[in-house]
Amino acid sequence: MLNLTLRQLRVFEAVAKHLSYSRAAEELHLTQPAVSMQIRQLEDVAGLPLFEQLGKKIHLTEAGKEFLHYSNSILQHLSEAETMLAEFKGMSGKLNISVASTASYFTPQLLAEFCQRHTQATVNLSVTNRETLLQRLSNNETDMAIMGRPPDALNVDATPFMENHLIIIAPVNHPLADERNIPLSRLAEETFLVREQGSGTRITMERFFAEKNIHLTTGTEMSTNEAIKQAVQAGMGLGILSLHTVSLELETVRLKVLDVQNFPIQRHWYVVHRKGKRLSNVAQAFKEFLLQEHAA
Repeated sequence: MLNLTLRQLRVFEAVAKHLSYSRAAEELHLTQPAVSMQIRQLEDVAGLPLFEQLGKKIHLTEAGKEFLHYSNSILQHLSEAETMLAEFKGMSGKLNISVASTASYFTPQLLAEFCQRHTQATVNLSVTNRETLLQRLSNNETDMAIMGRPPDALNVDATPFMENHLIIIAPVNHPLADERNIPLSRLAEETFLVREQGSGTRITMERFFAEKNIHLTTGTEMSTNEAIKQAVQAGMGLGILSLHTVSLELETVRLKVLDVQNFPIQRHWYVVHRKGKRLSNVAQAFKEFLLQEHAA
């Protein structure tokens, strides 16, 4: 049996995450020599090097990569045990939730209402892109996620709870702004500003037009909805975004929704977590809240 400690595992996980002894020390509020000592002791116990230094950078060895998987699992199970014991003691629960950046336009309102009903609950909200969100789900680093397209490659429980309409936005002075029932084929003459590769909105858009056998001209690729909205207002092209992201711009008439055939694209928002994950009481309550209150 490996005679290792939880402290060594936490130090190992931090160094593996940052691939830096100094940044791991900052995160753990330790000195860099203390971090190095913990890693040396862990490697002595393991009987194998877990890190290797190439030039000025450190990397996980193959053994280190495999060990990281088990280390993450141990620490996650410990966290779940702490949550379970806290619930038995009647302590307030903590909800760790990750949301796609597009969902951040409405998630805070949902969380605010939930916390008003469950005053003892605390929330840790992470807003990120799809790639990082999938990594957090894969590594079991979040209780649940809110996203527009559940992953195909992960074994998850994904439940739709609210409609998500994708619309085409244009500057208010665009030639098509006042047109009605615009043919899809007409869009081939326009330039579209798009989200980054891997974005749920980008994936849906590309699949939709591929099915319709329409080739779009894409211009600048942007990593945020805000950047696309600003660029569309400036006349750089058209955009396809979730209706939830442009409510303010539509109210203040800074953008126009184009009336295009087959639009809006009908999608849903999903609440997603790993299959078999033991949800805490507060996480289960939030999931039920979404499924019961989505119509409102």
